[in-house]
Amino acid sequence: MAQASPEPSMNTVPMTMIQALRSAMDVMMERDPDVVVFGQDVGYFGGVFRVTEGLQAKYGKSRCFDAPISEGGIVGCAVGMGAYGLRPVVEIQFADYFYPASDQIVSEAARLRYRSAGDFTAPITIRMPCGGGIYGGQTHSQSPEALFTHVCGIRTVMPSNPYDAKGLLISSIENNDPVIFLEPKRLYNGPFDGHHDRPVVPWSKHEMGNVPEGYYTVPLESAKVFKPGKDVTVITYGTMVWVTECAARETGIDAEIIDLRSIWPLDLETIVESVKKTRRCVVVHEATRTSGFGAELLSLVQENCFYHLEAPIERVAGYDTPYPHAQEWAYFPGPERVGAALKRAMGD
Repeated sequence: MAQASPEPSMNTVPMTMIQALRSAMDVMMERDPDVVVFGQDVGYFGGVFRVTEGLQAKYGKSRCFDAPISEGGIVGCAVGMGAYGLRPVVEIQFADYFYPASDQIVSEAARLRYRSAGDFTAPITIRMPCGGGIYGGQTHSQSPEALFTHVCGIRTVMPSNPYDAKGLLISSIENNDPVIFLEPKRLYNGPFDGHHDRPVVPWSKHEMGNVPEGYYTVPLESAKVFKPGKDVTVITYGTMVWVTECAARETGIDAEIIDLRSIWPLDLETIVESVKKTRRCVVVHEATRTSGFGAELLSLVQENCFYHLEAPIERVAGYDTPYPHAQEWAYFPGPERVGAALKRAMGD
């Protein structure tokens, strides 16, 4: 699917993913007085990662404000606000802490349009920093995207770079469905190729860190061919996009990397077109392997591309354990594990 481009005359400036997300909320709060931002510490403090820094000072305490430590209360209030015409953007401080809000997300936000026969909607965006690679341990490193994709009525999004992050967040805020917007915190300040022992490359030194200052959108349900290739298709998202690029470079395999961006609903057409071309497929994600979203991706490829495949589909994921603080890089699906899967797919 095509990506909506900003106006040709729009200025671009270097932004981290943090700044791009903040810019998206700033743009939408300025354009639409019904957009409100709230969550734990997001007001005066600007959020634990400073994503909402400055928004309260600019728009006031009625449009950007702090909430009690109650994820269920935060999302419950957002559902009510959305039903009565507002467009709340709420932050769950870490994705690991969404569980107390599960009932509000699943039973209320996701079902509101259906149960009211379209009389009410829940146009809410729930932002959640996710993923590991920052020594956060078991309660600050989870990637729970598969739990949301199982629920009818909500959208699940995860960007891999500042440009997409801003465009996707604007699209999410404008959408009338509830959107779970997952933010890989290891990518907040720069792309990460999985080599933790190397210096961090800032977004200012990467072309995807050049972000338009004004309004633009990246369509939901649109995947991107992050890197064209002819040997094997890799389907991935978030931090693993960069890890996969590194693995392909280090192995010398010409991989075509598909960045899903919108995890569900997803752009199946782009996936199928790529796999039919390369005839091989590897699925990569950081989340736990068993019942992870990679299992769904593998099934979709098998159903739609079976007679085109020349090798079994490979899958690389986190292990079926809590995220171990002491063994961070043994758990993290780094370029070595991804590279090994690429070689297996090629028959090496």
